[in-house]
Formats: sequence, structure tokens, C-alpha cells
Amino acid sequence: MTDLDRRFSVAPMMDWTDRHCRAFHRVLTRRALLYTEMATAPAVVRGDHARLLRFDPAEQPVALQLGGSDAAELAEAAKFGAAMGYAEINLNVGCPSDRVQSGRFGACLMLEPPLVAECVGAMRSAVDVPVTVKCRIGVDDQEPEAALFGFVETVAAAGCRSFTVHARKAWLNGLSPKENRDIPPLDYPLVRRLKAAHPELEIILNGGLADLDHARAEMTGLDGVMLGRAAYHTPFVLAQVDSRFFGEPDPVSGRAEVVEAYRPYIERALDEGTRLHAITRQMLGLFHGEPGARQWRRILSEKANRDGAGLEVIDEALDAIDRRREAA
Repeated sequence: MTDLDRRFSVAPMMDWTDRHCRAFHRVLTRRALLYTEMATAPAVVRGDHARLLRFDPAEQPVALQLGGSDAAELAEAAKFGAAMGYAEINLNVGCPSDRVQSGRFGACLMLEPPLVAECVGAMRSAVDVPVTVKCRIGVDDQEPEAALFGFVETVAAAGCRSFTVHARKAWLNGLSPKENRDIPPLDYPLVRRLKAAHPELEIILNGGLADLDHARAEMTGLDGVMLGRAAYHTPFVLAQVDSRFFGEPDPVSGRAEVVEAYRPYIERALDEGTRLHAITRQMLGLFHGEPGARQWRRILSEKANRDGAGLEVIDEALDAIDRRREAA
């Protein structure tokens, strides 16, 4: 079984952490563990898994997140993921959307710990890579401490050793998926109590972490942290992950250097027929807070989706940054 270092990871985020996003994030950090968007087990097993699970080897270490509640189907999907080279298979027990509720997976599985244990056991039997779980602290009217501790203990008995805990309840009735990311209160101390009660387990904290300072502060007593929206909206925050969390040199020192380092990947993707917009939408926040950030976003947003758009659009956006800095 591969021994992954999960001190810092970037959360799986639907419609965001696609392969282009992960390749971009890998330019910023060599060490962070990256996650795919959630792929449903039925889609993997019954669909074109080679296309759905495709990733660039440069993304490693990268983990595949699966959604589902059928143990045999999840085991089969996990086999496909492991065969394609993913370093970890993660089961989603945290997503609160209507779609996952109707499919009996995601956060609603917090209500069925024995079923999750069965799924984890089947997946572990099917693959040699680690099988992990990402969960909430509870759903709806559950009492969080009892719900979380009971859930983790039941699933750990099936062999799961690593849990990433989004430190909010999920309200399946009454809140939208977007509201579920902000409204339920965070309870970081509860996650720390879970770790203290189970030192043999790896416990990763997720939810509401605003930046690296915040993540470092809240990591006390835990094994790692997972950054979500902050990593997507302000990606340059990832440029100090390697030094601050792993004690290693950071791969890039400036934002323009990030663009140059990402350029070979962009060229390959364009040659394969990818539209520029699918790549540059991940880069819109790169210059957040910097002079020229508005021009950078405007040029990429307006021009990257045009037919035939190529690297010249990125060069134009960089030139706008340079002009804005010279004028400042």
C-alpha cells in the first residue's frame, strides 16, 4: 500500500478541480496531494472510464474521489482508478447536493455507517492503493460528536485509516449546496477531539480554511489540512505550500513564472483540441490582489473562448499586467 503524505491537500471540487486545474496547481506545488472532482461509480463502471478518469502523469500525487453506495460497483470503479495510476481512492461522504441524495451517496451516507463500512471494505479488497473517506461532522438533526465518532469508528473497523473531515454539518433539508458551504457553523475543536480519541487514525481538517496561515494554525493536533475554495479562487496561495508544510523549496517564486511553467501543458492541451477557455478559467485568480488583476481576468474571460484562441491571449493578459505595474 502506498504511503501518501497528506499534510496538505487541495479539496475535490465539482466543476473546478478538473485535470487542467490540477495540472495548474501542480506547477505551484510539487507536494500537495491533489484530488479529482467526484466521479460517480456508475459513470466510471458503465461509461468511458478511460476518458472520464484521464489525467496527466505530472499531476501526481493525485487521488480519485468516487461517489456511490453500491459496494460491488465502487470496488469495480476503484479497480479502474488504481489501474490508471491514481495514488489513492477516496469515497465521498460529504457532498450535500440534491443529486447525491437522490442517488444515495454523498453526505446522506453519514446516516448509514455500516453501509459505508461495507463499501470501504469492498474497495480495499479490490485495490492496493489507500482507500480513504471524506465526510462531514453529521447531517440534519444528528448530534455531531456522537454522529462523527460513531461513523468514524464503524468505518475504521473496515480498515479505513485516513479520514478528511469537513468540520460542518450538512443540512440535507432546508439549505442549498452553496449554503451548506457557509451557513452551518464550523467546529474545528470537534475534529481535534476525534484525533485525540483515535491517535491511530489519520485525521485531516477541511472546511473554511482561508489561507496558509489559517490552515497552519488550525492544523495543531491534526495530521493535515485540506484547502478548498481558497486554493481555487486565489491559487498563488499554493506557491508556498512546499516550504511551509513540507520544508522543501517552492517550485516558483512569482506569478509570471507560474504562467511560464504552465505554458508547455497549455500547448499540449491546445494541440489535443482543448479550447483555451477550459484551461484559463483555472487561472483567473492568479493575480488576485496584484496591480492589473482586473485586466488579466477581463482579457482571459473575453478572449479565451473565441474560436482558435491560443497562447497569444495569455501573452496579451501578461502584457496588461506589466503595463499596469509600470503605471503604478
